[in-house]
Amino acid sequence: MSPIHAEVTEVIDARPEDVYAVVSDYEVGHPAILPKPYFTGLKVEQGGKGTGTVARASMNVFGSKREFRVVVSEPEPGRVLVEADPDAGVVTTFIVEPVNGGQQSRVTIATDSEARPGFTGVMERLMNPPIMRRIYQQELRQLANYLRSKAV
Repeated sequence: MSPIHAEVTEVIDARPEDVYAVVSDYEVGHPAILPKPYFTGLKVEQGGKGTGTVARASMNVFGSKREFRVVVSEPEPGRVLVEADPDAGVVTTFIVEPVNGGQQSRVTIATDSEARPGFTGVMERLMNPPIMRRIYQQELRQLANYLRSKAV
C-alpha cells in the first residue's frame, strides 16, 4: 500500500480559541461545518468534545458510500486535533494557528490514508487528493460562515 495525502489551509477571520471550540465540538459545532451532500451523518458514540470522543461519520462521494469510526485525540489541546480510524487506516488532523495577533486563525485540515493495492489504489491516489481538497475547502468556508453567524 502507498500513502495518500490531502491538505488544505485557509485563514479564517476568527480567534483560534473560537475556531478550535467549533472543530472539537462533535455534538453541535463540528456537524454544522461538515459539507453536504458529502457527509451524510455524524453520530457521537462516546464523549462529544475533544479527546476521547468516538464518533461515526458517513460519507457519500460520487456514489461511493463509506462509514468511518473515528477516535479523537488532542496532541496539542487548543491547537491540534486528530481523528483516527485505525480500521480504515485514515487519520485526519486539524491544526489551528493564530495569525494577525490572534485575531485570525490559520486552519489546516490534512488527511493521510493508505491506497489499496492494484488498479483501485491507483485510482484512489489519483482521485482522492483533489476530491478531499475540494471537500475541505468547502468545510473551511462553512467553518468561517458558522463562526461569522455566531458573532452576529
